[in-house]
Amino acid sequence: MVTRLTILLAFFLLPPAVTAEEQRLTLDEAIAATLTNNPDLRAARAAEREGAARVAEARAAYLPRVDLVEAWQRGNNPVFVFGSLLSQQRFGAANFAIDALNRPDAVTNHRAAISVDQPLLDTQRLSGLRAAGLGRQVASLSVREAEADLVLATTRAYGDVLRASTARAAAAAAVASAKEDLARAERSRDVGMTSESDVLSLSVHLAQVQEREIQAGSGVTVATAQLNRLMGAPLDRELLLAEPAPAAVSVPSREEAEQAAMRDRPAVRRAAIQQSLADTAHRAARAAFLPQVYVQGLYEVNGHRFTDRASSWMVAGQVRWNLFAGGGDLARLRAATEAAARAAAERQSAETGLRLEAWTTRAQLEAAVAREVVGRKAVLQARESQRIIRDRFEAGLAAVNDVLRAANALLDAETLRISSIVDVMVAKAALDRATGQVRN
Repeated sequence: MVTRLTILLAFFLLPPAVTAEEQRLTLDEAIAATLTNNPDLRAARAAEREGAARVAEARAAYLPRVDLVEAWQRGNNPVFVFGSLLSQQRFGAANFAIDALNRPDAVTNHRAAISVDQPLLDTQRLSGLRAAGLGRQVASLSVREAEADLVLATTRAYGDVLRASTARAAAAAAVASAKEDLARAERSRDVGMTSESDVLSLSVHLAQVQEREIQAGSGVTVATAQLNRLMGAPLDRELLLAEPAPAAVSVPSREEAEQAAMRDRPAVRRAAIQQSLADTAHRAARAAFLPQVYVQGLYEVNGHRFTDRASSWMVAGQVRWNLFAGGGDLARLRAATEAAARAAAERQSAETGLRLEAWTTRAQLEAAVAREVVGRKAVLQARESQRIIRDRFEAGLAAVNDVLRAANALLDAETLRISSIVDVMVAKAALDRATGQVRN
């Protein structure tokens, strides 16, 4: 009784066995790993945070600057001595003597000061703040674009691994089938039912499918390494993928795809922001011809000893107007004007290209869905055809060429089936990217 209870307790406490199917990597898991671990995406997110810091830096340039200075000076330079004595409020009648003015004794000055510098009107700094804000928006949109690009790249890499793995499995099955057919042909040859040429033809076919199996194995290694790179995993990590089940995919109309692309695609907004950046640079170039207004304040204490100082203060205003800078400002304005025109043309070209991409990916998805239905039917028909022909060949009613054609037809049909599934996956991801539907 105790033994039985121990066995039951161990049965319930042991962790459940993980099946091979549960260990298979799904497409959603691969995409999640990529969006978490891909170094390119981490760089894009760091650039987004950098853009936010640039905005804070540009905003600080329009706020008052406060400096605290503590300095020690000693010398007998006449100008320095004269100014230091005045600042220390120790200047006396004896200091007006010609000899004292020309050859004064060395003086020590301890100076502490607080200065405030506040720009009141500086349109160039304001343009820099606007440009930094637009740059931050561009960086944020670049993160979304990078995510969409990586989702598409991961889907393609996943499909490549799936296609290569299926091709390898189909080739391995074809090798086993070819060996079986060769054995049948050899038995038929031994009893005089087939010729030696049939045996040789099947031997050649066996070598061909073995070559395809080797090539497919190499393709699995390369495609797996590419998928691991995107996911931020070791390149040599082995993967076992889960083949996605055929799913009903809705294909939007051309107008719906175009409207979604113009509404949600980050590249559309990025092109508009790039034009706004060019316009901001143009305004900054024109602002160089406007005056700049500053207010400054200074409070300082000076003394010949650190603990004995006299205070003074000063407030000043400044208006600076650039009248001539060698024509550089005019050249900058002309360059900014042309840059704004170029940005407007690039935005128009980008929007046209994005509309075309939405149309193209929609058409590709529609064709891929149709091919997937055909591919599934082709595999079923090829398997049944091979079964019938192999039975007829074993009964001496079919030629070896029929067996070879049936075997190649099944191998091609299986490749077509998995390729059509992968094409649907990739076309759907490409359409999502083209219409701004980020998958995460």
